[in-house]
Amino acid sequence: MSKLLPLSEAIARFVNDGDTIYAAGFTHLIPFAAGHEIIRQGKKNLTLARATPDLIYDQMVAAGCARKVIFSYMGNPGVGSLRIVRAALEKGELEWEEYSHFGMITRLQAGASGLPFLPMKQTGAADLERANPSIKRIADPYGGPDLVAVPALNPDVAIVHVQRADANGNAHLWGIIGEQKEAAFAAKKVILTAEEIVDESVIRSDPNRTMIPGIIVSAVCHVPFACHPSYAQGYYDRDNEFYLGWDKISESPEATKQYLDEWVYGVKDRAEYWQKLGAQERLKVTPQMSEPINYGKY
Repeated sequence: MSKLLPLSEAIARFVNDGDTIYAAGFTHLIPFAAGHEIIRQGKKNLTLARATPDLIYDQMVAAGCARKVIFSYMGNPGVGSLRIVRAALEKGELEWEEYSHFGMITRLQAGASGLPFLPMKQTGAADLERANPSIKRIADPYGGPDLVAVPALNPDVAIVHVQRADANGNAHLWGIIGEQKEAAFAAKKVILTAEEIVDESVIRSDPNRTMIPGIIVSAVCHVPFACHPSYAQGYYDRDNEFYLGWDKISESPEATKQYLDEWVYGVKDRAEYWQKLGAQERLKVTPQMSEPINYGKY
């Protein structure tokens, strides 16, 4: 059965006020289009979880979508702070939980495994333990040094962007792999956005690349260029100019509102956004194909 839906319908159907949302992706494949659709639909009181929040959570906090953030590193990559999230935290307008990178991934792994928590080796982040009561020390039952335990994270909705998927939600992704698989398996619902919708035979031709199986996917949405200003390996480049520009925009509440009015509320969908941006040539990438894999006959 096809799980294909327009992105607007998938967000309306599966994202509810008060949900915990995990927008996956590391460096690339960050689902900005889904974040913008959440803003357009005026979703409220969300808990935004993500190992590296990136600009999408800065924009969602600016739009009033969030009541809490759960994160590890938080910043505008290569530039500085997420100004809007940081200001909201400092003013006490936003609840927060902070973990190490490995702590966040371990939380997702626990959630994906159906476990209430998972242990980790002690890290140098003792201040995090003091600041976050959800991080606890437990005894090693085999007599070694104490371990650090973190609770499972089971988002209400995981949003994952991939390079290609079939209509049933079986998905290929490549390039830098982040926490997409763990987030998808830990979540109660999964919204998949894809650069391309392909025939099932394409997915079956390379089964080892199927990071997300259709059995856990709630909706599949064809959304080319969904990651801008991040990138999709093999499809378009990272828009470094935008990351630098956002640092200036986010200094000013007025400039931030103007950006949201023009680029989120002012366009109906990602196709209109991409056309308005006019960056097709600037962000175009040169093909660099991998060698084919011979799976043999059976």
